[in-house]
Amino acid sequence: MPLVKVLPDILASQVAAGEVVERPSSVVKELVENSIDAGAKTVTVDIERGGVGLIRVADDGCGMAREDALLSLERHATSKLRTAADLASVMTLGFRGEAVPSIASVAKFRMLTRRAEDVSGTEIIVDGGKVRDVRDAGGAPGTVIEARSLFFNMPARRKFMRAESTEAAHVEQQIRLHALAAPGVRFRFRRDDKVVFDLPGVANAVDRVRQIVGNELGGELVSMPERLAPGMSVRGFVLPAKHARKGRRHQFVFLNGRPIEDAAVTKGLAEGFRGNLQEGLHPAAWLWLEMEPQLVDVNVHPAKREVRFHRPFEVRDLISQTVADCLRPAPVKRSEPPREPSAAPITRPTFHSHQPELVPAPPFDTTITPNRRAPDFRLIGMLQERYVIMESTDGLVLFDPKAARERILFEKLSKARKDGMETQSLLVPLLFELDPRDLDLLLRERMSLLEAGIEIDAFGGNTLQVRSLPDGLPPGDPHGFLDDLLEELLHGPSAASRFAFDRITKAIAMKAAQRVIPRLNEAAALLEELFHCDLPYCGADGRPTLTEFNRKDIDRRFGVGRG
Repeated sequence: MPLVKVLPDILASQVAAGEVVERPSSVVKELVENSIDAGAKTVTVDIERGGVGLIRVADDGCGMAREDALLSLERHATSKLRTAADLASVMTLGFRGEAVPSIASVAKFRMLTRRAEDVSGTEIIVDGGKVRDVRDAGGAPGTVIEARSLFFNMPARRKFMRAESTEAAHVEQQIRLHALAAPGVRFRFRRDDKVVFDLPGVANAVDRVRQIVGNELGGELVSMPERLAPGMSVRGFVLPAKHARKGRRHQFVFLNGRPIEDAAVTKGLAEGFRGNLQEGLHPAAWLWLEMEPQLVDVNVHPAKREVRFHRPFEVRDLISQTVADCLRPAPVKRSEPPREPSAAPITRPTFHSHQPELVPAPPFDTTITPNRRAPDFRLIGMLQERYVIMESTDGLVLFDPKAARERILFEKLSKARKDGMETQSLLVPLLFELDPRDLDLLLRERMSLLEAGIEIDAFGGNTLQVRSLPDGLPPGDPHGFLDDLLEELLHGPSAASRFAFDRITKAIAMKAAQRVIPRLNEAAALLEELFHCDLPYCGADGRPTLTEFNRKDIDRRFGVGRG
């Protein structure tokens, strides 16, 4: 008896489903791609219980005749390929012939489809891969596909589903991707019978981006006019470098209408912003690439998220040049000829003429009266408006006011956990437009944030509102501070513990301290406050607050005492 056996059709479909149907958002992706390929002008997506209970995708596309509808449920059946040569020139979004039968094998499946020229349509009922009924049915031109009880016959797979709100957030993000890829199509999304968004079709891609990001960010978009290269072109929009973030979730790239991810594109964007970005940050961008199909292989990933460019360096260079050109400031027009430069004043030479001189000590007592723990320091001045220079009994001391403020605030927040967190209510709540997945995560962690003095709530759509902040934050721009803080908590390191109390308070202290402007006349009071902390010599992240250069080491550097 042979040990090798051919899998039954249903089991083979379930194996294939493992490649293309990872979660509810995967089902939505495949069905919406088919709707767009069918020429739909309106696509409506309904889900219940995060998509596990129900996924319904309805479109007004071309629809199918009964024979084609039945064939679409057969594995490896597709209308998009005829020969092997077609695989190298395919321009449609879906073409594998696996998606529909795979979905039908792991759900209670229903399809209703009708062509405009037909009097009646076709309804097909499939239960876990087995066709239960095929009949004539009425319906509007187009196709409606329902998948209920996803993975009902695969309990092991169902255990890996996340919370309903998380799965719903992934579905929403997937639909927004398609809305960006196909701006001329109307997309409606309903969750548990409530409308989440209804995006009408628009004529221009920039209008779709503004629908997604809102008017505030939409007003800062920098346009990238179309640039051509042999066999390819790129156009799109970027946001200024101040909106760069640690993750790449705000980079949206579409190749011939298909959302993709690729290292050449990421490198091209980074190179285009060269000199404008902090290390580790990635710019926000929306790019539409058009390319001759022979120059790219879109069939290297089961879900078609990744592609393989045959000329990746040309793609990278095309993107980097386009981005750099759109960020280059326009030349300044002068209304009068430039004047001859006046003679520069004669100054005494310095080792670093571009750096400010040390600020002299202020006209007050520069000796810091030590408290019960503070050493005896004498203020001298400031170095490049960043560090405070002091003299100690043993030598020279550099003091970092930012690290000191970080330590002070961190310990204050940590102690407030025991005594009761003091907060400052915001007269007008601060609003933030977020990725739906990020919004879901923050709302699920609202009690952890509240414990640290940050009160948040949903405002509608993908908008988060912040009602209060912990007391003691430095004055300034609370919106910018919170924007940086949320980015750190969502996409910074230590993801496993990002909403632990110590992690939140450390992030608050670090982000608040970054906004401190060091001033010499505040150094004495700051040192007094610092040395009332339990650990005055290090900031919340472990870096030093003070560094001492011993007199003996200084003498050794200058060769004092030799010869």
